[in-house]
Amino acid sequence: KESTMKQFVLYTRVSTRRQGDSGLGLDAQKRDIDLYLSTYAEIPYEIVGEFQDIESGANGERPELWKAINLAEKTGATLLVAKLDRLSRKVSFISGLMDRKRLNLVVATMPHADKFQLHIYAALAEQEREFISIRTKAALKEAKAKGVKLGGNRGNIDSANEAARAVADTHAAKVMDTIRPLRDAGRTLQQIADTLNRTGVATSRGGKWYATTVKNVLSREHA
Repeated sequence: KESTMKQFVLYTRVSTRRQGDSGLGLDAQKRDIDLYLSTYAEIPYEIVGEFQDIESGANGERPELWKAINLAEKTGATLLVAKLDRLSRKVSFISGLMDRKRLNLVVATMPHADKFQLHIYAALAEQEREFISIRTKAALKEAKAKGVKLGGNRGNIDSANEAARAVADTHAAKVMDTIRPLRDAGRTLQQIADTLNRTGVATSRGGKWYATTVKNVLSREHA
């Protein structure tokens, strides 16, 4: 007899190089998935499978992901991930998943987003990552032109840090147009961080916003 309960297949991915990054670690993904299940999922629900890959986000041949997808399509369950970039950071890969008619997909941090909206978010996120990469390279090039030797030379670490601060300052100025009105409206630092995360705005390092991250940006403006 088929189950009438809402069914989910859970998928997580951590990178051997970046699993400690803010918002990307396994504990953070499990937390977001649990928050979705406890807040948005129909009760009762059933977890029919859990899968995890430990690889780079650029690798589209992740075996556990495809096992999760196949099980979700076979059972009619919904594939649940914490963040869209846990599936992939490549728009082409996300687009391929969206074209799979039998695949039901939910992203915990964007609980009401449909496939079309997720596709748009993936495209915007890719554009932002490309811009951040270009901006960072430009800042490092400028630092090098000023005589800063980047790399292992400890004597130039202050100059290298200055270049990194310049990148952070540029990003802070960009996001202040979003942060300032929220702060003026009386939102707490955590509420502002939640809003930035929901709308897909990344930090200067491409990570997740926290109350302390917002506080640091505000401190840069005041400084």
